[in-house]
Amino acid sequence: MTYNEKSLKIINHYGVMKQLKYFQTEVFELNEAIIRAEEELRIDGFLSITEENKEHIAEEIADIQVMLNQFKEYYELDEVQIKTIMEGKIDRQLKRIKEVKE
Repeated sequence: MTYNEKSLKIINHYGVMKQLKYFQTEVFELNEAIIRAEEELRIDGFLSITEENKEHIAEEIADIQVMLNQFKEYYELDEVQIKTIMEGKIDRQLKRIKEVKE
């Protein structure tokens, strides 16, 4: 069974709404991991993020990507289309940054 097939099996088992609620929890956990890492950088004066914080953030990002893949599979979304949209959004934001600097 492929990764995508496994993702679809999971979301079909639990249902979209239940997975959406779980996804919200995962996003909150990523926010908390990043906030904790940034607070430690400021409070403790670290010059770089600790390995423990990096690992925690990576784990939370992985959780979110697993959830996103479930939604992509469930709604049969095209990865190329998503990446094209992402690139457009990134380019638009970089244009905004450039305009502010000028």
